[in-house]
Amino acid sequence: MYVSDKELCPSDTDAGAGSAIEIHVKGKWFTVPAVPIDGRSIILKGKWVKVAVVHDEEWLESGVEDPERYLTAIRNAASDGFRGDIFTFSQKLPATDPKYSYSVEWDSVATARTTSFKEWWEGLPQETRKNVRRSQKRGVNIIVKNLDDDLIRGIIGVNNDSSLRQGRPNVHFGKSFDQVRKDQSSFLDRSDYVCAVCDGELIGFLKVVYCGQVGSILNLVTKASESDKRPANALVAKAVELCEARGMSYLTYGLFNYGNKQHSPLREFKIRNGFGETLVPRYYVPLTTWGRFCIKLKLHRGLLGVLPHRAITLGNTVRARIAAYRHKPV
Repeated sequence: MYVSDKELCPSDTDAGAGSAIEIHVKGKWFTVPAVPIDGRSIILKGKWVKVAVVHDEEWLESGVEDPERYLTAIRNAASDGFRGDIFTFSQKLPATDPKYSYSVEWDSVATARTTSFKEWWEGLPQETRKNVRRSQKRGVNIIVKNLDDDLIRGIIGVNNDSSLRQGRPNVHFGKSFDQVRKDQSSFLDRSDYVCAVCDGELIGFLKVVYCGQVGSILNLVTKASESDKRPANALVAKAVELCEARGMSYLTYGLFNYGNKQHSPLREFKIRNGFGETLVPRYYVPLTTWGRFCIKLKLHRGLLGVLPHRAITLGNTVRARIAAYRHKPV
């Protein structure tokens, strides 16, 4: 379970606790209860199994160094109505050997080594290297920018290129200037926007956040109408180059395998662009009897971690067809 706020729904917003924060989930903002600790926030996710997680854990510069302090804070917050069943946290790359004695599972993280751009480049399939060169030949310039009004307007154009994205409704389609500014407001002090520009128009962008020894891709979005220019390949290549220049050990791009979902166009894109699987320890600590029961039966993994791959593939196919039908031009 290596998840971001975009991959799980928040728990009920009236779950109690002494403070609250805004979180971004599937293109929308929610205010949820939170427990503050060490300048971070612990929130609850899930409905039937309430899982306490460190908000934006994947994008933080360091991991949970003293889990018992976090457990104490969560248990103390129960009197205010903040009741979780399980507390989960992961280690941060490059540490891949388990450090703690709690119940452990393994996050399948998509990683590319960035200590040497040359080695990464030479390890790519020939077709991927050709795509990067094609991008240049077809007039795509890759530049690094800070977030400003011009970039926000460009991102709006990318968002509005299609109402569907990877077979799903595009939750960012039609958003206003202020909404996009808010969506893009996180981690600006330690991130870069890598932009693909053709004929003065933004046709894709990649946001990389620097977290300790790791650069993590937060957004990678390109215009489907400009796919023949191969902007995505060129954007990843530049991100690897930036990470090497900063002395980063890895560039990560979410998960490699999402539970039992092992084959997808996104996974194939990652493989073709030099990403492989690195297993990182994730710990699960039961807070209630129900939480202990769920860990024992693996119910905390969610549907992607329980259903067989064939069922997941069928569900994705049906969902994509329904989305395409609903968004078919009249």
